[in-house]
Amino acid sequence: MNPTSSSSAAALAPLSPAGTHPRLARLVEAARARAASQPPPLGLVHPCDALALDAARRVAAAGIARPVLVGARELVARAADEAAVAIDDFELVDTGPGGAQAAARAVALARAGALAALMKGSLHTDELMSAVVHRDHGLRGTRRVSHAFLFDLPRYHKLIALADCVVNIAPHLPAKRDILANALDLLRGLGLEQPKVGVVCAVETVNPAIAATQDAKALADMAARGEFGRAVVEGPLGFDNAYSAEAARIKRIDSDVAGDADLLLVPDLNAGNMLYKSFNYVGGGDAAGLVLGTRVPIVLTSRADTLQARVASAALAMLQSSSLRG
Repeated sequence: MNPTSSSSAAALAPLSPAGTHPRLARLVEAARARAASQPPPLGLVHPCDALALDAARRVAAAGIARPVLVGARELVARAADEAAVAIDDFELVDTGPGGAQAAARAVALARAGALAALMKGSLHTDELMSAVVHRDHGLRGTRRVSHAFLFDLPRYHKLIALADCVVNIAPHLPAKRDILANALDLLRGLGLEQPKVGVVCAVETVNPAIAATQDAKALADMAARGEFGRAVVEGPLGFDNAYSAEAARIKRIDSDVAGDADLLLVPDLNAGNMLYKSFNYVGGGDAAGLVLGTRVPIVLTSRADTLQARVASAALAMLQSSSLRG
């Protein structure tokens, strides 16, 4: 089977203007090198629209994974026709017509070790995540499930992670501890031995009226006691202080994280979602994203995602999967 037989990589339109997000491009290159001659299987769950099938074609063309289409054959075939993708180029696991049925089958395959990662197709996010977090048949790990984005920002000197903007709405301190631990595992899997973390809040001082500042201080204290392994965790920090060493200097904040953060931990989904969209729409960034804390990495796509984000997220999933397997 040759996944690129009907559409060569050279024939595909570029994912983004050349050089726009070179760090994401390097993620894809790293995943391609890791996959070598045997790309791992990536389950595309209910890929029943043209966007999902185009993503499958591009992932295969990039050589980072072997897409396995998990969904109703008739619906997948219809979407493949719309996307001008040859369905016979891919392995297809036929399921019932609903997204929930495809999700349950894909999760079962992942539990059995037949899929190295999952990627959301055209089903609703809650349909996929309901199967993922099922108490008896899901993919829960030992920690709370969370999400992290890895951003390539034109005005920042390296990739920077953002957690949690997707899964946890108003996390309490134990949940934030797991969110932080999951994101640190992701960064270490990418080769960062001692990630730098800014736990960001509205202000950089502990204020009893702002619970997030107390949580930030508690997380920094946990890190100082070695509870997160090798990591520099500071908080509370304002976003300006975490992002800009100059802002920290002006405010006379002595920080090892300021201007060099690898991860920003946000207080809740409201703050994280707005920061994520600001990074994209105002900051000109793009990101790869993963669900973490599960037995296999999971990519939650959005119709607003760029093609580069979809492929880079699949690449990040493959790199994280390799790290989890040791």
